[in-house]
Amino acid sequence: MKLLKPLFDNNRRWAQRINQEDPSFFEKLAKQQNPEYLWIGCSDSRVPSNQIIDLMPGEVFVHRNIANMVIHTDLNCLSVLQYAIDVLKVKHIMVVGHYGCGGVKAAMQNQRLGLIDNWLGHLRDIYRMHQSELVKLDEQTKFNRLCELNVIEQVANVTSSPILQEAWERGQNVSVHGWIYGIDNGLLTDLDVTIDRETAMGTAQ
Repeated sequence: MKLLKPLFDNNRRWAQRINQEDPSFFEKLAKQQNPEYLWIGCSDSRVPSNQIIDLMPGEVFVHRNIANMVIHTDLNCLSVLQYAIDVLKVKHIMVVGHYGCGGVKAAMQNQRLGLIDNWLGHLRDIYRMHQSELVKLDEQTKFNRLCELNVIEQVANVTSSPILQEAWERGQNVSVHGWIYGIDNGLLTDLDVTIDRETAMGTAQ
């Protein structure tokens, strides 16, 4: 406990600062959460969702895992997705990857890492799907491009999920976006793969 005392000190300073800025903030926050956004991001400690988009607690619902993946057998991620869509009624789902992703880098290396190999297998599948493009690139460009391709594939996984398909069928307006974050400059880039209900329903027809 003594070793973690600085974290509790930080917490108290943070709570005091928020109270000074808005004395009713925590009272309102305790009553409900009403975010318009679901952020599906990487667990990397350098990619803090709220801070990157400068939103306060309560404004963004968050799910994070290694390499920001949406896998159809991952009940944790799917539960978050369903709660965000069906209960919170979010309007935007952002799948956010980042350059320099350790999970993506590990998937590019031909070595055994243990239990995580089961998870990284999905990334290796993405590499194989796009191998004809990736083999033409130098290592750094290939790394960056695979980070981008992973986001694009995860956007497709979100949009093909029965949870979102059913929401669109009943008329719920939810858009899915694919973004990537630059750790070296702090900036988000839109990968221009946004899919909304109108686009999805038009494609289905």
